[in-house]
Amino acid sequence: MTEQREPREQREPRERRDGRGGGGDRGESDVVDRLVSLNRCAKVVKGGRRFSFSALVVAGDGNGKVGAGLGKANEVPEAIRKGFEQAKKSMFSVPIINGTIPHEVLGHFGSGSVLLKPANEGTGVIAGGAVRAVVESAGIHNILTKCLGSTNPHNVVKAAMAALRSLRSTADAARARSMSVEQMKG
Repeated sequence: MTEQREPREQREPRERRDGRGGGGDRGESDVVDRLVSLNRCAKVVKGGRRFSFSALVVAGDGNGKVGAGLGKANEVPEAIRKGFEQAKKSMFSVPIINGTIPHEVLGHFGSGSVLLKPANEGTGVIAGGAVRAVVESAGIHNILTKCLGSTNPHNVVKAAMAALRSLRSTADAARARSMSVEQMKG
């Protein structure tokens, strides 16, 4: 049975391989997925090669929640869907103050490290493909980033997630020190 496809202008835009672009909405009210990396693997069997695909997907609501997932399947759309489902399950909150992060942070995963720095209004997102997908999905509009070490998209995305997880808001820091937010700001 052949599958009917919609005309090109009616289909939703698909994410580019490097994470930049429109972002497809998967039926959720506000959670959007971004494809960061797509990898094709081949298994040699008696009849030839069997191809499978793995998709690294970042999901976020653009309002302080972000997650990442890896989906593997024999077809590309199924791998992306599985990655999106895993990314939705792993979503967490990120403290955002005036469109940027509250403080500088360094995240590590494997041999990859990602440095995230807060930026002034109007700076924009200064980031490469994998980190850009993560911070834009989280809803951060002004940030400076630098990948240190490995530039493997898997390690970079997980290092960026580790960095965002380690962020603390001013209220959290004040609570840990038994102070008020006004006392913290001086």
